[in-house]
Amino acid sequence: MAILNVNIKGLRLKNPVMTASGTFGYGLEYSDFVNLEDLGGIIVKGTTLEPRQGNDYPRMAETAQGMLNCVGLQNKGAEYFCSNIYPRIKDIDTNFIVNVSGNSPDNYARCAEIIGTLDHIPAIELNISCPNVKDGGMAFGVTCEGAASVVRAVRKVYKKTLIVKLSPNVTNIADIARAVEAEGADSVSLINTLMGMAVDIEHRRPLLSIRTGGLSGPAVKPVALRMVYDVAHAVSIPVIGLGGISGAEDAIAFMMCGARAVEIGTANFIDPQITIKVRDGINSWLDSHNVKDVNDIVGAIK
Repeated sequence: MAILNVNIKGLRLKNPVMTASGTFGYGLEYSDFVNLEDLGGIIVKGTTLEPRQGNDYPRMAETAQGMLNCVGLQNKGAEYFCSNIYPRIKDIDTNFIVNVSGNSPDNYARCAEIIGTLDHIPAIELNISCPNVKDGGMAFGVTCEGAASVVRAVRKVYKKTLIVKLSPNVTNIADIARAVEAEGADSVSLINTLMGMAVDIEHRRPLLSIRTGGLSGPAVKPVALRMVYDVAHAVSIPVIGLGGISGAEDAIAFMMCGARAVEIGTANFIDPQITIKVRDGINSWLDSHNVKDVNDIVGAIK
């Protein structure tokens, strides 16, 4: 059996397979299907400082080779997570990582600071694709300045492993990655969803309540692979790849493009055991190709 453990700037994973935020709940929802301790990490659903109700329904639509969603970060807030969810997951032997969102740098920082008090949460993943209310609805993650401002504020108060989730809805994602690395990010994860739209032609209206949503699933994989490759060649911090991973071959492709670890998202809705199947598939591929350590394939494509 090959060595599967990987290291994300001090965060040790048993294997490179994690779950993507928003697709695996708090992990507990999948415990009947997967031994959670067999996963490299679980990134829980988006958490904000204050509770959020999310967007009106309908907020999901199936597409060819994927899905659109505009759930809108529905959650009960950071304090609820600390008092009601954390006690139920803190003794599970895997890395629970909280996806943190906000509407201003200070708001992000306060949420991160609260999560940072939890001993058994070793890392957070900053979602910088949320609307910047103060600047008229622009997402922080689409400019170097906006992305840097959030990471700078969070890094001042958060001392554990800081992963920054990058938006693909930009001109040059490598520039954004360099900006967050310069402000102290320990790792970057990419890609978040691509903006898209679906139309109900019979009623002549968008299928989603807010017109547009985030596209995920196999359709986005070629874009994600290219962006992971570009970012891995632009920064020195570890890269985590996601976007359309449906099997071990997909995960291996991301790692060869430079990802140290991967996150599985939409595929969890199709097969709740896909994470373990991908882990086992990676191990089988390594064995069949006489590769002793999964880290040896990271960045194999030059």
